[in-house]
Amino acid sequence: MPTDLNALVRDEALLDLALSGADVAPMLMVLVHLGGEESWLDEVSPFITGPWNFHENAPEELKQRMRARLKAILLDYAASNRPLPTEPPPHLLRRMLGAGVAAEIPDEYMPMIIEETMLDDRDPKTVHWRTGPKNLDAFKAVIIGAGVSGLGMAIKMQEAGIPFVIYEKNHTVGGTWLENGYPGCGVDTPNHFYSLSFEPNHDWPEHFSKRNELWTYLERLADKYDIRRHIRFNTEVTSAIYHEADALWDLTTRDRDGTTATSRVNVVISAVGQLNRPSIPDIKGMNDFAGPLFHTARWDASQDLKGKRVAMIGTGASGMQVGPTIAPDVEHLTIFQRSAHWAVSNPNYHAAVSPGKMAALKHIPFYAKWYRFQLMWASSDGLHASLHVDPNWATPDQSLNAANQKFRDDITAYIKTQIGDRPDLLDMVVPPYPPYGKRMLRDNHWYKSLTRDNVTLTNDPIDHITPDGVVTRDGTEHKADIIVMATGFVAQKMLWPMEVRGRDGQSIRDLWGDDNPRAFLGITVPNFPNMFLLYGPGTNLAHGGSAIYHSECQIRYIMQCLREMLETGARSMEVRQDPHDAFNELLDQTHAKMVWAHRGVGNWYKNKDGRVVTNSPFCLIDYRRMTEHMDRNDYILA
Repeated sequence: MPTDLNALVRDEALLDLALSGADVAPMLMVLVHLGGEESWLDEVSPFITGPWNFHENAPEELKQRMRARLKAILLDYAASNRPLPTEPPPHLLRRMLGAGVAAEIPDEYMPMIIEETMLDDRDPKTVHWRTGPKNLDAFKAVIIGAGVSGLGMAIKMQEAGIPFVIYEKNHTVGGTWLENGYPGCGVDTPNHFYSLSFEPNHDWPEHFSKRNELWTYLERLADKYDIRRHIRFNTEVTSAIYHEADALWDLTTRDRDGTTATSRVNVVISAVGQLNRPSIPDIKGMNDFAGPLFHTARWDASQDLKGKRVAMIGTGASGMQVGPTIAPDVEHLTIFQRSAHWAVSNPNYHAAVSPGKMAALKHIPFYAKWYRFQLMWASSDGLHASLHVDPNWATPDQSLNAANQKFRDDITAYIKTQIGDRPDLLDMVVPPYPPYGKRMLRDNHWYKSLTRDNVTLTNDPIDHITPDGVVTRDGTEHKADIIVMATGFVAQKMLWPMEVRGRDGQSIRDLWGDDNPRAFLGITVPNFPNMFLLYGPGTNLAHGGSAIYHSECQIRYIMQCLREMLETGARSMEVRQDPHDAFNELLDQTHAKMVWAHRGVGNWYKNKDGRVVTNSPFCLIDYRRMTEHMDRNDYILA
C-alpha cells in the first residue's frame, strides 16, 4: 500500500480537500483505473470537450457523485490492503485516454503516453547496461552547463555509474532560469508537464509558474541527486580541441578570476543550449546613454523602475512578460516594436494551483500521472497539421490553410476584446504573417497594458540613442531614464563563444559559420567524435510540447551512445556523413512546407539565407521514434 494512500485515508479532511480540488478528467481516469467501472466513462465523457481543465462543463451533482465513489474506492483499498492496479487493461486504457482529452488516441502515441505517465513509477527511458562497461575507471566525461538538460544528463549518467564533471559558468545551477530574472519572467508551457518525467513536482504554486519557482525546482534536483559535488561552478569552457591520436578532447577552462586550466576527457556533452547568449543590437549611440541600459537576461535588479521613464526595445517573449509587469509602476513605458507577435490567451496562465488540487496531485494515487497526460496531449502535436502550407490556399500571406486561418480569426477577435476602444492599436498588434510564423506567445495582459495612458507602442524604426533617450527615424526623441533590451538571444551561433575543433583541427565555426549549424538528430556532428549536443540544431520546439521532453529524448540517445562506447571498448564514436546529410535534407525538406520558412516572416529560427536552423519540424512522436534506439550502423566506432 503506497504511503500516500495510507496517509490520505487516515486524514479525512485531507482526503476531502484533495477530492474537492481534483479536476474532472483526471479524477474520472483515476476512478475508472482503480474501480474498473467503465460506465463512468459513458456518463462523464460527454461533459469533457478538450484536454484543458476548463474544457469541461460537468454538473456539480455529477462531480459530487464522482468524488463520493472515488472516496469509497480509496477507503476500500486501504481497508483491504489490496495492491493498486498498475496499468488498466489495454481496451480500458484506450477508452480512458480518449475520454480524458475528448480525442481519439492513435496507436502511434501509446508508447509516448506510457513513457510519460510512468504508471509503475519506473522510467522506461532509463538505459541499462547489457554486458557491463569496460575500463569505466579510466573514462572521463564532461557536461558543459548545469541547466535543466545538463542536470538531467548528469542524473542519468550518475545512475549508470559513468564518471563525469560539469563545468558551469555561473555560481549555481539553473541555466536560463537562473540568468533570466526580469520582472514577469515565467514559463509558457504548463508546469506539470514542463518538468522531468521521472521527477515531477506537485508543489507548483501556479499552472504557469514564474522564474523563481522554476529555478528552485532545478536547485532541488541538484540537491536531491547530489549533483553539486560533480560541478565546477564559476568555470567556463573556452575551448575544446580533439586529438585524434589519443581519441581525447583537450578542454581549456577559465574561472571567474581569469585563471585558466586544461584537462583531457573522453567525451564532451554540450548542454549550453540555444538561448544562453544575449543578442545586443548594434544601435548608434548606445554608449552615449546617460542612464542604465541592460538586457532582460542580465536584468539589473539594483535599478528601481518606479516613477521612471523606461524605453523597452523588443516585443518578443521577454518583452511581453516584462512590459505588463512594470507598466503599473513606471512613469512612462515606451515600447519599440520591430514586428508584432501573435499571443494567445489561456485561462490558466495567471491562475494559482488551489490547495485542493495540490493535495490531489500529492495524495490521490495516479492523479498526477493522468493530469500530466492531459497536459501533454494539450501541449503536444495537436497543432502540427495546421502549420503545413496548403499550396492551393487563396491567402498565403496571412495564413496557411483553413485551420491556420481560424487561428488568425480567433486570435484577432480576442485581441479586439482586449484593446477595446483603441482601434488605432489594431494594425500595430495584429501581425500580417500567419499564426505560428514566429513563436506563439501567451498573453500576459499584453494587449490590455498597451491601452494604459502611460504606455506608448511605436513601430517607427530606431535611428540612434542619445544621452537622454531613443530617437526614431522620423526624428522623434523618446525621453528615457532606463533602456531595457528585450532583444532575444544569439540562437543561431550555437556553441559560441567556445572554440571547438574536431578531427584534423577543423573548427566548428568554419563548418557552421555564424548561423548555419547542422547535426544528426541535433545531437552529433561528423568529424567531431565523442561530442554530443543537447538542445542542438533543429531541436527547438515551436509547435507545442515541452523542451524538457525533447531533452529527455536526447539524453536517452546519448546514454545509448555512451553504453555502446563503454561496452565495446571503443575509444571514439563518430556519426557517418551519409546519415547526417540525409537527416538534414529531411529536416530542410520538411521545413520548406511549414510556417517557419514562410517568406513573409523574419524570426530567430532562420539564418541570414532563410534556412530554419533552430527548430524541429517533426511531431514529438516522430522525434521520439528517431531517437528511441541508437543505430550503430550510423556510426564509426574505433
